[in-house]
Amino acid sequence: MSELEVRQLRYFVAVAEELHFGRAAERLGMAQPPLSRAIRELERHLGVQLLERTTRQVALTPAGEVFLHDARTALDAVTAAGRRARHAGQPTPSLRVALKADFDAGLLPRILAAFQGEDAALPVELLLGGRGEQVPALRDGRADVALLPVPFDDRDLDVEPLMTEPRLLALAADDPLAARSSLCLADLAGRSLPDGTPADRDGRPPTTARIQTGREQQPPSAPRGRVAGTQPTSLDLSKIFNLIELGSIVMFVPVSVASRHRRLGIAYRTVGDLPPSTLSLAWPQDSRSPAVAAFIRTATAVAKTARMDAQTDAETPQRAMT
Repeated sequence: MSELEVRQLRYFVAVAEELHFGRAAERLGMAQPPLSRAIRELERHLGVQLLERTTRQVALTPAGEVFLHDARTALDAVTAAGRRARHAGQPTPSLRVALKADFDAGLLPRILAAFQGEDAALPVELLLGGRGEQVPALRDGRADVALLPVPFDDRDLDVEPLMTEPRLLALAADDPLAARSSLCLADLAGRSLPDGTPADRDGRPPTTARIQTGREQQPPSAPRGRVAGTQPTSLDLSKIFNLIELGSIVMFVPVSVASRHRRLGIAYRTVGDLPPSTLSLAWPQDSRSPAVAAFIRTATAVAKTARMDAQTDAETPQRAMT
């Protein structure tokens, strides 16, 4: 069987994502008839049906769902190869580090300073993005290495944990819960995180088990808010903190972030059953870059020193009391 072409993969992914030949053709900038012929030729080439077609709808077959996943991966690899080649061919290449602003456990300045002493060091370009944007940047070649909190999809990536620290709840200072020194997740029923997920489940989707006496039990209402609500969207940290102050949302933040963002309108409280945050390094498994290797080595050493310093600080008061 002859090899598949990138063009065929792009055509199929467009149809599979749109589930409409007309919209897919418009997205690809081509007419619908040749697109339909190309998909039929692809199915003949593979010897399986990828799409169920009726006069009213287009749906993926089980084979189509499998092929869509692998086609996306293949297209990402092709795109990444081009980006990495262009980047490597620049007169002054750089090391591109993806991260969410401020979510570095306070390590980034020390990592960058130590990295410049490495023989393989390159100028560092920071790619600041929202939550969940770092892994796609690694996969499509926009970033060489990423600093990000777990969990995340680590397929085809190497991962090195750097630092684990407690998380705190950030909420409006005049929220009734702020009067309490310690909370549990169940106390947060009815409140939402910045992405719209329920705070009492640490951002996990709600279950369908809230059934009592034959009807759904409604969660307790959130505290009165000066804002009726917000739609989940891409927000930077300053906008998120502003919404927290207004009582619209709450957020879980690592201790290192809370210590850098003290605001009169925001209170930070401990949530006893909230899991800690672990910051990790991630990079493509097939990376052979000396600069990436040097950055990983440097970041690991800096994080180890930071952990030892934190342990010493925690033990010092105990020694003073004995």
